[in-house]
Amino acid sequence: MPPGRKRKHTHDAEAEPVPAVPAKRQTRSRESFVYAPPAQRGRKRASATSSAADSLRDSLATAVDSIVTTITEPDSLPKDVRKLKSVEEKVTEIAMDRKAADTQVDEAIDYKEDEKEIDVEKKAPLPLTNGVKRSGDLSKENFPLPYKLKKTTGKIIVPIPTLKTEPLNVYVFGTGSMSELGLGPEAKNKEVKRPRLNPFLPIDGVSIVDFAVGGAHVIAIDKNGRLWSWGCNDHGALGRNTSSGEEGLLRDMDADDNDDDGDLNPLESTPALVENLPNDLVFVQVAASDNLSLALTSEGRLWAWGTFRCNEGVLGFSDKIEFQHTPIQIPIPIAVGQIAAGKDHVMALTTNGRVFSWGNGQQFQLGRRVVDRARMQSLHPREFGIKNVKFIASGEFHAFAIDTSNRVMAWGLNQYGQCGIPSEGAGEDGAVVSSPTYVDALKDKDIVSITGGEHHSIALSSSGEIYTFGRLDSSEIGIERDELPDTVVKDASGHPRFLPVPTKVGVEDDTKFKYVTSGSHHSIALAKDDGSAWSWGFGETYQVGQGPAGEDVEMPTKIENTATKGVNMIFAGAGGQFSVLGGIPPATARG
Repeated sequence: MPPGRKRKHTHDAEAEPVPAVPAKRQTRSRESFVYAPPAQRGRKRASATSSAADSLRDSLATAVDSIVTTITEPDSLPKDVRKLKSVEEKVTEIAMDRKAADTQVDEAIDYKEDEKEIDVEKKAPLPLTNGVKRSGDLSKENFPLPYKLKKTTGKIIVPIPTLKTEPLNVYVFGTGSMSELGLGPEAKNKEVKRPRLNPFLPIDGVSIVDFAVGGAHVIAIDKNGRLWSWGCNDHGALGRNTSSGEEGLLRDMDADDNDDDGDLNPLESTPALVENLPNDLVFVQVAASDNLSLALTSEGRLWAWGTFRCNEGVLGFSDKIEFQHTPIQIPIPIAVGQIAAGKDHVMALTTNGRVFSWGNGQQFQLGRRVVDRARMQSLHPREFGIKNVKFIASGEFHAFAIDTSNRVMAWGLNQYGQCGIPSEGAGEDGAVVSSPTYVDALKDKDIVSITGGEHHSIALSSSGEIYTFGRLDSSEIGIERDELPDTVVKDASGHPRFLPVPTKVGVEDDTKFKYVTSGSHHSIALAKDDGSAWSWGFGETYQVGQGPAGEDVEMPTKIENTATKGVNMIFAGAGGQFSVLGGIPPATARG
């Protein structure tokens, strides 16, 4: 169909009727249009789904037969129909609709598991809640079947990760008013001003090996590849049912009790296993947005749960589901090697170096334009053109990729120069980089990792140096005011506002780093030599872990306290108002 032409649907009042085909005319064989079920692939389809699919295909095939006949037999057309200029367009339209329908049906029913035939049980519709269909939680007896992965050709750019084996102590700090610290409902204080060992995740018990921090929740992986979660579950980000804990909380609130320290949902504030997952799955990587969680298996398959939000409120998990409360598979056709999450969007990097994105795209954080009328389509994973990518990362409303030539690309919101591309409207309200664009200032820095907060970003080089850029009025970039370069942008009063050009950060004793992560307005880096944790940025909710002052930290400063003394920090995560560290304690402490 010609670009810009609005497609007419069969339900449109103004749609032109398809002319009837005279019975005596010979028509093109219908067999050429009927979809052949892939029985030879060893799949057994659900009867209800199959019946609906066949009916749809039959009706489409009949319509195509009619139009093809009228085109191949032009004399049979009435004069008024022959005058139509859109007959060819109609054929194209129906063919496209048929192809789309086939694709949708295949995605729903065309699965296989270990090359065996499997019966799929059709579940009855779930009840409505506030007029919105529930998420279709899955029982342990009826998991969605594995989708078929395409065989990739050529070089593997990003291998599927393996399960990490080193158990970590988990330390938390910041404000836990949304249960994000995971210290249980009886925690004496919701404000933890320095790192504190989480007692529910002992290194010789649960043995956490990896984790991801969202806006107000955490998803963790244990040594057996199982998933754990804690934090805010308002939109299903924990992947398990915590409603009974809320009922108990309401009963406590009805009692005459002024103690404000015990009002956390016990099921949210206590780490627990994510529910409704097959026992044989091994998860190797996780990512977390504000309201959604994403997990990658050892086979390169994705599972997700929760929801996305947009400027107007809840956007949904998909076009059919508003909130997905338990894990469900995301059908990306190529094995995935890395995942990343922003505030309300996620990305998946396939083993052959392609990037898929989905979620909210109002600030171009998906790497492509999303028009309002097609907003629901942004909830389905879609590739957007960049190739040969070896690493992906995301800020809250912007994103990054590093390709095999070690060039950094950025896209998304650039209002404070957080993409590192000054020429793309930095300083203008709502400025965006609409498609992946190279960050020239990082061209020769050999960047190996990058991360972003709400309006700032941090890049880490192979030599352990840090480069920061973006907003700085809460000390997000870690550079003291009197050390700011000439490229800093000031407001009308002469106060520094943001730094649009990536700039190297000076650190005490010229410390080199091995890992960086960002929260909304603060950052954490882990030192190469001793694994010490350093932090800077907004500190009002103690998310920088520097003690009771609760002040902003202007430059990278080592976190020092008894709990973390001598601990080699391996991993870190930062949320909206809290942070998490994962480290290996000294051998003497481990007994």
